[in-house]
Amino acid sequence: MDSQETHIQSEWQKFSHLFKREEVPAKTILLKEGEIAKKIYFIEKGCFRLSLNNDGTDITFQFFFEGEGISSAESFRYNQPSLYSIESLEPSIVHSLTKADYLTIIENSPLIKQNIEEQTVQRLLYIEKLFLSRIKNSPEKRYKELLEQYPKILQRVPQHYIASFLGITSVSLSRIRNRR
Repeated sequence: MDSQETHIQSEWQKFSHLFKREEVPAKTILLKEGEIAKKIYFIEKGCFRLSLNNDGTDITFQFFFEGEGISSAESFRYNQPSLYSIESLEPSIVHSLTKADYLTIIENSPLIKQNIEEQTVQRLLYIEKLFLSRIKNSPEKRYKELLEQYPKILQRVPQHYIASFLGITSVSLSRIRNRR
């Protein structure tokens, strides 16, 4: 850990009293599509997925793991109904923060505000890559990218969610995996 990370962690520590530690069982919905996000979560342990319902079909489009923050950004920030659900895939531990407490931290710590802005940009770049991959690559190529860039998804996420994430059926995913 470099000195910048140590400095950021000690800065976060100043606000630790504002966080609520929550143990979350597997298959727990933290936020349901259509609800307004009242909290942001920081994952200490566990795996989560973002999903939406498209005419009765459950579509997974993103995964989150230890060390990451998770919320429905547009809902949390603008009090709009969330476009998706947030669900735990395994027993997890999160530290939640209300919007008021989040704003208190941002207003009182330029360092944390800058850190969150950097994380937001990183998340945007990840989503751009995902979007472009979905447009230009075959499911097989998308699977290969997943294998190379995000092996922990393949190790920890059930196959049917990976298939949904890749935009294919579980049967198609089995075929791709068998060819490799």
